[in-house]
Amino acid sequence: TLSINLEAQKIFATKTGQISFNASGGAEKIAALNNQVDSKFVDATGQIIFGVLIKGFKFENQLMEDHFNENYMESEKYPNATFKGVIKDPINLGKDGVYKVTADGDFETHGVVQKRQIPLTITVAKGVVTYTSEFKVKLEDHQIKVPTVVFAKIAEVIDVKLNGELQKI
Repeated sequence: TLSINLEAQKIFATKTGQISFNASGGAEKIAALNNQVDSKFVDATGQIIFGVLIKGFKFENQLMEDHFNENYMESEKYPNATFKGVIKDPINLGKDGVYKVTADGDFETHGVVQKRQIPLTITVAKGVVTYTSEFKVKLEDHQIKVPTVVFAKIAEVIDVKLNGELQKI
């Protein structure tokens, strides 16, 4: 007899991941946080996806938030930022450990898609899967224009931090 053993794909996801950025270029703090990162990881294929609604970024200053959405990110026209990639490094989600991996894929924000390698740390602890990442985004790579009046206040390269806890679905 011939038996075929098919393991069902394990999918891990969350809609409450966090992403923050710091764009401070001068004395003024320009930073925001978004607690609605939609993340999915398919264990069998290594496929990983992060998606975020641009309007979900919250600033300490409402005026700054308005400028971010209207003038820089044009969030009515480009409502989302996404990363769709694949992790080729082996990860054993059934075993506790810390896995420093790289996801190769497409990062899209402000309507511009760019091939990127995003470093990720995936941690498995007592069956709980979490991820963290830090990477940089150049404004000019995504055609994000900054008026010369405020140019000195905003960094040309933005520091981005991403984290979340993935649940098996």
